[in-house]
Amino acid sequence: MTDLLDTQLHGDDAEARPGSAHPVVLRRDGVSLVINTGGHGAGAHSRATLPTVLHWGADLGDLSPAAMLDLSAALSRRSVEETVDASWQASILPGEGDAWAGRPGVQLRRDGVPLYPRWSNVEPVTAVDGTTLTTIAHDPTNALRLTSTIAIEAGGVVTLTHSLERIHADARASSTLTVDWLEATLPVPKSVDHLTTFAGRWTREKVPSTSRMPRGSTVRQTRRGRGGHDAPTLSIVSVDAPRDRLGELWAVHLGWSADCTYRNDRLAEAVDLIGAGELLRAGEIELAPGASYTTPTAYFAWSDAGLDGLSQRFHRFERARPGHPRSPRPLVLNTWEAVYFHHDPTFLLELAGIAAEVGVERFVLDDGWFLGRRDDTRGLGDWIVDRDVWPDGLGPLAARVHELGMEFGLWFEPEMINLDSELARAHPEWLLHASDHFPTPEGISWRSQFVLDIAREDAYAYILDRLHRLVGELGVDFIKWDHNRDLVEAMHDGRPGTHLQTLALYRLMAELKALHPGLEIESCSSGGARSDLGILEVADRVWASDSNDPVERQDIQRWTQLLLAPELVGGHVGPTTAHSSGRTTALSFRLATSLMGSAGFEWNIAACTPEERAVITRWAALYKELRHVIHTGTAVHADVRDPALRVVGAVSEDRSEAVYTIASVATLEDSLPERIRLHGLDATADYRIRVRDEIGVTSHGFATPEWITTGEVTLPGSVLDAVGLQIPPLWPAQALVLHVTRA
Repeated sequence: MTDLLDTQLHGDDAEARPGSAHPVVLRRDGVSLVINTGGHGAGAHSRATLPTVLHWGADLGDLSPAAMLDLSAALSRRSVEETVDASWQASILPGEGDAWAGRPGVQLRRDGVPLYPRWSNVEPVTAVDGTTLTTIAHDPTNALRLTSTIAIEAGGVVTLTHSLERIHADARASSTLTVDWLEATLPVPKSVDHLTTFAGRWTREKVPSTSRMPRGSTVRQTRRGRGGHDAPTLSIVSVDAPRDRLGELWAVHLGWSADCTYRNDRLAEAVDLIGAGELLRAGEIELAPGASYTTPTAYFAWSDAGLDGLSQRFHRFERARPGHPRSPRPLVLNTWEAVYFHHDPTFLLELAGIAAEVGVERFVLDDGWFLGRRDDTRGLGDWIVDRDVWPDGLGPLAARVHELGMEFGLWFEPEMINLDSELARAHPEWLLHASDHFPTPEGISWRSQFVLDIAREDAYAYILDRLHRLVGELGVDFIKWDHNRDLVEAMHDGRPGTHLQTLALYRLMAELKALHPGLEIESCSSGGARSDLGILEVADRVWASDSNDPVERQDIQRWTQLLLAPELVGGHVGPTTAHSSGRTTALSFRLATSLMGSAGFEWNIAACTPEERAVITRWAALYKELRHVIHTGTAVHADVRDPALRVVGAVSEDRSEAVYTIASVATLEDSLPERIRLHGLDATADYRIRVRDEIGVTSHGFATPEWITTGEVTLPGSVLDAVGLQIPPLWPAQALVLHVTRA
């Protein structure tokens, strides 16, 4: 039931059933959560415990109080009081003391000895606003308080956070309380039988892997201090292998830009769970009396319409956020693959002029502008314009870019430092590393760089001041914020420092944007190694990959956009031969691939032929014409048989307009390809389908269908969805761009 906000609490019927559970129903955008807040089990033998989720999935409609109580009884297991049999339903924080044999939801130690919380006096509902339930549980013996908040957000995305506080009433104030982990979990049906997660490497991020659902309790972890190119990103469980448009599935994503644990529990005698939490290093979180630890937000989504249904929920949630970018996403030119470190002010001024002529709206000066930065071995940390290269500073370039009507962007890597820098020489104590492994170029460096400990207030203040001054002086509109290495043995003040480093990063981005309203930030981490919903609380887009090879990008963008809306995912047109793969591709294919995200160029367009410049100028106008559909519409794909085909679409909310790209990444299996169905349209409306040839004419070799030869065709939405269109036998690395409008 779309946009229905409805919470139903137990009513008078509950009084007639002593010891009964107290169900709460949260509903929004076609999703229901039924939460038992009043007991474990049912009937006279129920006992107070943490809430249990009895149902997460399809909207169950209006349930009377009596029906909710009967549903709780129907899903419960009646057992002799206090026996282990009572653990049929796991709470939102399952533990060994509840006879839960899977991975505990929390693991604590006091002075190195396991501590098992004994929750009592659970305040079942402290805040209910129609979509949100907050509960507070107490452990008087161990002086702990647990606050848990579960909510259904826009799109039906469920969020869950825990906050554990060590209260002052602790008689053992001198003891050490260590949090090893604290994770969010939700139950999934026993019918799920497949698990999908993601891996990858640099320039090949977001590679999906589907397998049979493993038995027992399993985890997938990252230990890179950032998400990593091999980040799990999402854990998806499904009934049968997931498909684009069909099937039921449940997923979890952790909004955290560092080490993560994704977990699955499939036990014979209990509900199945999925969940996620921050991976904490040994001794990283130790709570003194009065201190607390709050988990990163875990985002859960259910779909009964396959992977596209999952994307629809996440994208709708993201677009409803107050900080989501609302203005049209500018067409970008980034200078990295145009000049690398070879900065020539005269040429870059010329390049800015050409960029404006072809339709670029944001000109970004990449790495190489600051003190001593002639290669990647020096200069990081010295955020001062190098006057040997830029004798007049960056002011003239920034002014010219603004004069041409473009935004000015600048590259930084604020969390990093080179040993060959004035900053490292002045403050070697600011490096984030183990004290007994003093960094040397031959030691624990990575890409000849080290990590700056921005959790130190003095280092934080220095970096904030340098960025603040440059943004203000130059009128910087956009920062490409890079992070080009993992964190290795990251120690802050004698203990693991990744947690504090990540929180300091979020604070630094947020404070800089507060100082400069309108400033936008892109999260780049040697490509797509930090592209989660945690960083997107403070950033405005992510760089999906350092690969601009469009064959690789077809899949990188498709799977990045499974979670993130297209307007949040940067994808640029690179040179004819990709620097990351050596593959040579046609301009038309590179343009079609970039079109379906937050588009731009990573290319020396000054070297383009007049014919190429005319094509990219037409394409720039096409991007501006169609981006309102791509960046606000519903993402759709097609379950195609041929593994060489890729179909990506966006349909406007009112279904009056759509954009589709049909691409090949290898040789097609058949000379007569399969028909491509165009999903998401109004079945009762007629649509005009046109091939947009602004990307250049694609040679089809032979057997070109009549509708492509004539340039357009008009058909009902029902026909396009059920029958589709015959496509030509595309060669490898070719694409069609289709523009569909209501006739």
